Amino acid sequence: MIGISDIEAAAELIAGHVVRTPTVPSPGLSALLGAPVTAKLELLQRTGSFKARGATAKLLSLSEAERAAGVVAVSGGNHGIALAMTAADLQVKATVVMPRSAPARAVEIAENAGAAVRLTDDMDSAFSLVNRLRDEGLTLVHPFDDPLVVAGQGTVGLEFDEDAGDVTDVLVSIGGGGLIAGVAAALRARRPGVRIWGVETEGAQAMSEALAAGGPVPVALSSIVSTLSAPSVSRLTYDHVAALVDEVLVVPDREAVRGSLQLADHAKVWAEPAAGCLLPAARQVVARVGDGARLGLVVCGGNATTGDVFGWARGFGLL
Repeated sequence: MIGISDIEAAAELIAGHVVRTPTVPSPGLSALLGAPVTAKLELLQRTGSFKARGATAKLLSLSEAERAAGVVAVSGGNHGIALAMTAADLQVKATVVMPRSAPARAVEIAENAGAAVRLTDDMDSAFSLVNRLRDEGLTLVHPFDDPLVVAGQGTVGLEFDEDAGDVTDVLVSIGGGGLIAGVAAALRARRPGVRIWGVETEGAQAMSEALAAGGPVPVALSSIVSTLSAPSVSRLTYDHVAALVDEVLVVPDREAVRGSLQLADHAKVWAEPAAGCLLPAARQVVARVGDGARLGLVVCGGNATTGDVFGWARGFGLL
């Protein structure tokens, strides 16, 4: 299990390489949800999402031989962007493997940063290719199955604890589970009484299905939210969620997209549906917790384009 000392060490390691993103009260979201809301604006991170933290922690830990050989990652979008940009800054050769469903903008950003981008038919084949490339000598920077990466993502929770006021319930999106594993480890150490809720979208329910099965299992992916679409969680992230997270909630894609529009309207931030899913989940939390709920939302990323979100919104009849 990742401990608070691991996360504090990661924070020291990556300081100066990542942004300490704002943690701010949101009057607009508070009015919308009927409870005080504090938002951690990780979409303002230098690569547009929290993924820069774990990627930086991993890359800074590499030996000279590993740096010379290069690194490889599999990604639905944000991890690839983070690895490409961070590797460029640290002068490490990077290869990023993405499914063709990944946002075109993510592919473009990774290529512009100098990474070699390999596209596959789906996420399962992306993981298969990245494993072959690892076997050929590249160092795998896994998006969530790596203690260093999870500790790096946990620095989000460390900052939230230091910068937020009194909250009762913190909501965190789940793809492979690296973010929530790290945030939960930090908050359980610093704020043991807070409730922690994971949020997934329908068709990207890797953690929900793992919890039901008693461990990681392969899942069928159908969600439009590619940045949450892991084909399974890892034992590392599963163990943290099973031990530290109160519950994982699942919301429809349509409501996640609606959440992105509402974040723009009420919080004045442009977030992708991987963060938009927090709003319908927050309504569930408020209904269940009742009076006295004080919400913390980790707004994880903002790398969807206006065209992406408006296209999904039109498809769901939201515009």
